[in-house]
Amino acid sequence: MPTFANFNVKTTIDCKQGAVRAVRYNVDGSYCLSCGSDKKIKLWNPVSGLLLKTYGGHADEVTDVAGSCDSSHIVSSSLDKSVIYWDVSTGTPVRRLRSHAGGVRCVCFNEDSSVAISGGRDNAVMCWDIRTRRLDPVQVMKEARDCITTVLTNENRIYAASLDGCVRTYDIRVGEMTCDKVGEPITYLAQTRDEQCLVAGCQDGVVRLVDCETGGLLLEYKGHLADDYHIECGILANDAHIVSGSGNGHAFVWDLLEGNVLQKIRISDNGGVVHSLATHPKRQELLFARRRDMYVFSADLQIEEEQL
Repeated sequence: MPTFANFNVKTTIDCKQGAVRAVRYNVDGSYCLSCGSDKKIKLWNPVSGLLLKTYGGHADEVTDVAGSCDSSHIVSSSLDKSVIYWDVSTGTPVRRLRSHAGGVRCVCFNEDSSVAISGGRDNAVMCWDIRTRRLDPVQVMKEARDCITTVLTNENRIYAASLDGCVRTYDIRVGEMTCDKVGEPITYLAQTRDEQCLVAGCQDGVVRLVDCETGGLLLEYKGHLADDYHIECGILANDAHIVSGSGNGHAFVWDLLEGNVLQKIRISDNGGVVHSLATHPKRQELLFARRRDMYVFSADLQIEEEQL
C-alpha cells in the first residue's frame, strides 16, 4: 500500500490576473497554467514561481485551460462563448472556435491532442478537430439539462458532468451515450489513472466515487465545505488518495479505499474558497487556487509503492 506523507506549502504565487479561475499542470508536470478574470492565461514554472509567458486574446474571463500531449499547444475556454487553440512558443491564437450559445465552462484535449472537447453554459458538449482549419464542431451533444461543468476523455470515451446531477458517457467506438445519475449537482469530475472509477465533486459537500462501468456509487468522502461553490477535486498520482478544495481556506485529502480524512490542509488563515486544484501527473504535488493566488504543495517524503 502507498505510504501517506503530509503536504506542505512550497511556493505561493500572486498570479496578478484578478480572480484565478483554474490551475492546471502540463502533461509531465514541468510547467503549470493559470487562467483568470483578467481574460488571460499564464504559463509558470511551479518550482520557482517564474512567469514564463502570458496569452491574451479572450474578450471575457477565462474559465479553463489545458495543455496538449507534447506541450506545444494550449486550448482555453471563456465566458466570451469561444474556445481558443494557442501556440505555446509564440503566444498567438492558432484558431478561434465559436459555436457555443453561452459561456464555455470547461475544455480538454483527447489523448493525442487532435480533438478539443468543450462544455458550456448552453448545456452542450462540442468536439473540435483542431488538425484542420474547420471552424465548426465535428460533433455536438446536447443531452444535458444544465451547465456542463467538466469534460474529460480517455481513449474511447468522453465523460461530461453537469449541474443536473448526471455524468454522461459518450462511447466514441459505437456512438452511444449512457447517463448515470449522481443525484446532486456535479461541480467537477476526475478519473482514476487506472480508468476504473470517476470522482465527482458535488454541491452538497460530498465527493463521490463512481464505478465507470456500472455507474454505481462506491464511496463518499465528507468533511469539506462546499456551500454551492464550484469546487474541484482530484486523484493523487499514486491512485490511492482523493483531494478536494473547500469553501473555508482549506483542502482535504482522503484515503480512496477507506474514505477517512488523512490531512486537512490549511491553505490560508484568511479563509476564502479553495475552488480549483490540479494533481501532479507523477509526483505527490498539488496546485491550489484561492482568490488571486496559486499555491504549490508537496509531500514531506517521496512516496513510493511498496513492492508486495
